[in-house]
Amino acid sequence: MKIELKKATSSDANELHDIQVKSFMPLLKKYQDFDTNPANEDIERIIIRINHHNGGFYQILCDDKLIGAIRVLCKDETTCFSISPMFILPEYQGRGIAQTAMKLAEEMYPQATSWELRTILEEERNCYLYEKMGYVKTGESKTLNERTTLISYKKAL
Repeated sequence: MKIELKKATSSDANELHDIQVKSFMPLLKKYQDFDTNPANEDIERIIIRINHHNGGFYQILCDDKLIGAIRVLCKDETTCFSISPMFILPEYQGRGIAQTAMKLAEEMYPQATSWELRTILEEERNCYLYEKMGYVKTGESKTLNERTTLISYKKAL
């Protein structure tokens, strides 16, 4: 299985939006976080991410097939980077693709001294993945609703 990251362009927006909706819809149904879940975002949000000047929005390719995306964002004038969002089609989840995509993204930004991300506390598989990759809970959290809490992770290099 060959995993690659390829810089997204505006012409990729429709396909990426479709994949984002498919990827986040199970979580939207489970947690009903209608105001924050990326499955509810419009295509304009994808286009803004693709064209943002600080970082990049990358397609995740598995054996040359588009199966997800990862966005890297640099905080203004710092060496602190964040990942938000990252998504992979449900049928490709659980195969180590997210871990490889994150490693590839981190390698693309060698100037980074730290990385940050947020995830749903109740999604134990996500928390396990990030902790396995060296991310540590910061203690920051935000209750989205009675079902869902968003927590922050940081990885210092």
